[in-house]
Parts: sequence; structure tokens; C-alpha cells
Amino acid sequence: MQDERDRSAVSDADAAAAALNRETSWDAAHGLAGAATKPVRNHKDTVFRMLFRKKKNLLELYNALNGTAYTDETALEVYTLENSIYMNVKNDVSLLFDGELCLFEHQASVNPNLPLRDLSYVTRQLERYTEGKSLYGRRLVRIPEPRFVVFYNGMEEQPEQSILRLSDSFLKRTQHPELELKVRILNINYGKNRELMEKCKTLEGYSILVARIRAHAKELPLEEAVDRAVTECIREDILADFLSRQRAEVKAMSIFEYDEEKERKLLQESYLEEGIEIGMEQGMKKGILLTLTALVRKQMLSIRDAAGQAGLSEDEFSRQMLRYGAKNRS
Repeated sequence: MQDERDRSAVSDADAAAAALNRETSWDAAHGLAGAATKPVRNHKDTVFRMLFRKKKNLLELYNALNGTAYTDETALEVYTLENSIYMNVKNDVSLLFDGELCLFEHQASVNPNLPLRDLSYVTRQLERYTEGKSLYGRRLVRIPEPRFVVFYNGMEEQPEQSILRLSDSFLKRTQHPELELKVRILNINYGKNRELMEKCKTLEGYSILVARIRAHAKELPLEEAVDRAVTECIREDILADFLSRQRAEVKAMSIFEYDEEKERKLLQESYLEEGIEIGMEQGMKKGILLTLTALVRKQMLSIRDAAGQAGLSEDEFSRQMLRYGAKNRS
């Protein structure tokens, strides 16, 4: 009887894993059929990055975040690693300024692994910064203070501000971890963080543009919705110069980003539905836990949100993740 229960448990896990591993990427899902209508995008092509690769806009954003009033944009050095993807990590904009190395990233989803990803990325940045300097000598090698900010504007409800910590991923929790990295998450959806938006009109304009695209997309075909949102913003002097000069590229990128975000949400819903069906057949609680575990491992759901859906504390859910992860590997 025990052997039967063990075989059943493995079978349950295998069935759930098979359903959940049918993930397809955007390119694979749309293939050649979408090539004629979908713009080709690489990691650096986003409207957010286009806006903030200009030093003037980047300094405005830095001042807004720090309550400063610097005006000399020539003192700011854009320090982004171009054409660099590491562990599938992209960094939208990095800058060296006032003794700080700031890594800014735009996300349409909150990923619990952002601190670990940023640790990998900033390590490469600091290797670049200290190139040619001896790390084995008696002289202290000084480096800029790293800071990490993610600008979130996805469709899921999120708080205005939150902090993700590297120590949250440690297998062993300690009160004072000897290595820590904090990522500040700022919700930039329209209506959120109003004080920040008042200080950075470029960021506010981007927030308005995205909000209008989403609003019009509820009633119009996507391409028409994007075109109307861009036209309205230009008419109302919202990012008018930028949108006028880059209209075609902004439209193409906005269409892709909106479709990609919508596709991600549909995949999430699909995984949850399949997991619930498995749960009904083979044990509701087990099926849902397997599904939520898979979503977290695929970086499509945070541990906090998954724990909330499972009705568990974050610590208990983390223990369940280890338990079901071990079963799937057996």
C-alpha cells in the first residue's frame, strides 16, 4: 500500500509537471505567422529605455528619486552594458553619478529573483569598473555604491513601493545576513507615486501614455489604440517632442510590449486553470500547490502572491516548494 501511495504521489507530480511544462515563448507561440506583423525586438528596444537613455531625462529621474537638483548632465555617465545578456538578465539603464552606480530596470511583472539577477549583473559592472586595478594589493580599491531600482507598470495590482531582498532567497534565514542586496520596486502605473511623477515629468508622461494605450485597447484594435494614445499625448504636450520624432518606432514597440504583457497574463491563467483541473482529479490542495510552485519557479509569480493564493505563510509556502520540487526531481 505504501508503494502504491508513493507511485501515486510521483504520478501526480509528473502529471502536473507535464501540464505546466507546456510553456511556450512569445517567438515559439507566434512563429513565422507573426513575423510579418510583429516588430522584431531585442533586449534593448523598449520605449522606457529610449526615453531614459538621454542624459537629460536620466538626470531628471535621478533627481526625482533622490530629492536632489543637479543640472550638469555632462557629469553623468551612462554605464549600461550594451548587448549584454547574462542569465537572461537585461539591464535597461545604468549610470555612474555622484559616487553611485544606479541600475534602473523596467518590468511588467514583479520577479522574486530580481535581487539574485541584479547581483550577477552588478558583479559584471564592478569587474568592468575595476579593470586594470589590483585587488590583491595593500591599497583600498574604491567603488561606487550600487543602487537598484525597478519601475513596475504591469497589469497586476502592486503596492506603490516595496523592497525585495537577496536574503529572502537564502536557504537558511539569519537575522543579520553577511551578504545583502535590496531592490526597490516602484509602481509607475498612472495614479501611483504621485510625488515622484510630479518631480519627473518624463516618467509621468510615460505612465500616461501606457495608461491611455490600455484604456483604448479595451474598445479598439491594438494598433489603432496605440496610434490614438500617441496622437492624444502629442496634442496635449505629453512627451510631444519625443513622440513626434520617434512615432513609428514607439508605436511598434508599444504594440509588441502590450501583446507580450497580455500573453504573459494569459499563460499565467492557463497554468492556474490546468493545475486546478489536476487538483480536482488528484487532490485539490496538491494540484494547486504544484501549480503555484511551478509559477514561482518560472518567475511568473512572487512567493508572497503564491503563498496568499495557497492560504499559507511565506515560510510555509517556501517549505512546500522544497517538498514538491524534490518530488519532481525524483
